[in-house]
Amino acid sequence: MEYLKFYFVFLCWMKLVNAAFSVDTSQTLAPIPKEKLLVLTVATEETDGFLRFMQSANYFNYTVKVLGMGSEWRGGDVGRSIGGGQKVRLLKEAMEDLADQDDLVVLSVDSYDLIFAAGPEEILRKFQQANHKVLFAAEGLIWPDKKLAEKYPLVRSGKRFLNSGGIIGYAPYINKVVAQWNLHDNDDDQLFYTKIYLDPLQRDILNMTLDHKCQIFQNLNGAVDEVLLKFGTGVRVRNTVYDSLPAVVHGNGNAKIYLNYLANYVPNAWNYERGCSNCDENMVDLSQLQEYPNVLVGVFIEQPSPFLPEFFQRLLTLDYPKDKLNVFVHNNVVYHERHIQRFWEENRNVFNSFKVVGPEENLSQGEARNMGMDLCRKDARCDYYFSIDSDVMLTNRQTLKVLIEQNRKIIAPLVTRHGKLWSNFWGALSLDGYYARSEDYIDIVQGKRVGLWNIPFMAHIYLLKGELLRNELKERNYFVLEKLDPDMALCRNAREMGVFMFITNRHEFGRLISTANYNTSHYNSDLWQIFENPVDWKEKYIHPNYTRIFTENYLEQPCPDVFWFPVFSEKACDEIVEEMEHYGSWSGGKHEDKRISGGYETVPTDDIHMKQIGFDKEWLHFIREFISPVTLKVFSGYYTKGYALMNFVVKYTPERQAYLRPHHDSSTFTINIALNNKDTDFQGGGCRFHRYNCSIESPRKGWSFMHPGRLTHLHEGLPTTNGTRYIAVSFIDP
Repeated sequence: MEYLKFYFVFLCWMKLVNAAFSVDTSQTLAPIPKEKLLVLTVATEETDGFLRFMQSANYFNYTVKVLGMGSEWRGGDVGRSIGGGQKVRLLKEAMEDLADQDDLVVLSVDSYDLIFAAGPEEILRKFQQANHKVLFAAEGLIWPDKKLAEKYPLVRSGKRFLNSGGIIGYAPYINKVVAQWNLHDNDDDQLFYTKIYLDPLQRDILNMTLDHKCQIFQNLNGAVDEVLLKFGTGVRVRNTVYDSLPAVVHGNGNAKIYLNYLANYVPNAWNYERGCSNCDENMVDLSQLQEYPNVLVGVFIEQPSPFLPEFFQRLLTLDYPKDKLNVFVHNNVVYHERHIQRFWEENRNVFNSFKVVGPEENLSQGEARNMGMDLCRKDARCDYYFSIDSDVMLTNRQTLKVLIEQNRKIIAPLVTRHGKLWSNFWGALSLDGYYARSEDYIDIVQGKRVGLWNIPFMAHIYLLKGELLRNELKERNYFVLEKLDPDMALCRNAREMGVFMFITNRHEFGRLISTANYNTSHYNSDLWQIFENPVDWKEKYIHPNYTRIFTENYLEQPCPDVFWFPVFSEKACDEIVEEMEHYGSWSGGKHEDKRISGGYETVPTDDIHMKQIGFDKEWLHFIREFISPVTLKVFSGYYTKGYALMNFVVKYTPERQAYLRPHHDSSTFTINIALNNKDTDFQGGGCRFHRYNCSIESPRKGWSFMHPGRLTHLHEGLPTTNGTRYIAVSFIDP
């Protein structure tokens, strides 16, 4: 019994001595020269992931040998099931020529879903510190045989299970491992390595261990919550659980989207000091081409969309040769047929071709998008397919050129909803494949991080290379998949095929308009969009010189305390008149008027009230947004409530009502906006202020008078002698 106690104590003492000696030895060994590290990877084709892997390897000057390039992949669908044995066979064949190089360190890694985050010197140093001949990557999830979990050695801290996506070791030892391969190409590589590692005798003889605390290898599957970006002089991936800085980052399993996010920064893609470091790589200079590429523009009007004529006008003004643009339009909305017809009639000969598929075809959105994309796929002359939805308002005329020059297979320009964080991309996905907010989403949308971003989802507007459609996305149907909407279906297909999608916010491109609550029951429904889409409403309906009122004092005072300034655009004037004539129920200028309190109008006009056409809320908002600031400027110290009960459009004609007798208005101040042109649309007209014997006889379309309503400014409407005169009037702050 005493002998056994002595033997046990002796063994423990020897282990302590060996451990101390091992640590001391690893610290005193000379560093392994980086020339003695060879990276071996298997890739049968140059996917986007492989090219990214090579880019990271070249950044750190790794020596990489690619195995199997150009050969047929027979290793099974490793993304969904077991497989990958072909990688072991190719590695086995390569190691036969390297097995006698005792001082050569071989690093075998995957390539389609892996990047380097540090250089060979760091990897070799950490490998030496591990003090083993073979080191496998480790992970917290066991694959593919969960029943083997109990056979793994217990670890006090760290990842317990082997992952075959990363192996580092001395060449003779790596050779001894892979030389045991005698299975098929579609057998599982990880199961093969696992069984060798779980054999205690082999684990001891080959001196193998796992990188339990992610010093070299970081597998992301099951560990996304542990990993963050660490910004400093460079950008590193940090494991927060073990406080380690892994040198190899592997997006295994369901973690590929998170790897794409990390690779937007690591190793050198973006940091706070330099911004985007690789945005200008592999760009195309269109000015150096003999002729511009041919582009098929797919326009999709899938729901009623405000400002559609302006959408088409912006498409027309893109700075790109129109003879190189072929246009395909899918319109699913009867209301918009007149807009498309008008645009086609005016521009039928501008583009190389113009094809419209209307609502009578009864195509689903997915089928229509498949049709548009397939037109480019089938045309060998189609260099790019540019898809844009009718809710995208492009403000940058260079958009198409910028996207083409960026030279990516799929790229989208960032467009956002005005004043909101809503945009046309997602930075991450939830487990069920829907929206999740990435850490950098807000910064990208707000322009605090500017660059080129690999993303999992985009919509509304994007550019695809024609060769991508003919070589990789070769099938006709990518937009119809299960119950997904078409853009989600396309993006899922692209992700599963390993095709990267990018979004750029290097320029301002435009915005997304809101199609919610768009009521098409009006003749000119865009007039009602002042709340939903205020920026587009202002661009369309407010006079281009309106802001000059405040910057250049661009207004006139033709009579005492009568101010004259531009407020409405030509389009606003025309559409308000059209809306009133479409409604058609003019009052006739009668004293009896049930529309007003008391039912009697002392000085009646032939008019239609804004409330009658359901435009009163929008009109009052217009007053507060665009009239109130002018009021404060010209009547200093008076702060208007911007409230009015009487808001109406008056129609003057010689036959019905030609003039209006002298009167005061029931208002603190009144606005009177001319809605059409004197001499063109009518003769005569104007306004005379009696107290000052001052007349304004040449009203300008879109310009408004503003004058006090009571006491001082008795006024009359001068006779309209010919044609029809329209004015919009509000009695403000009654």
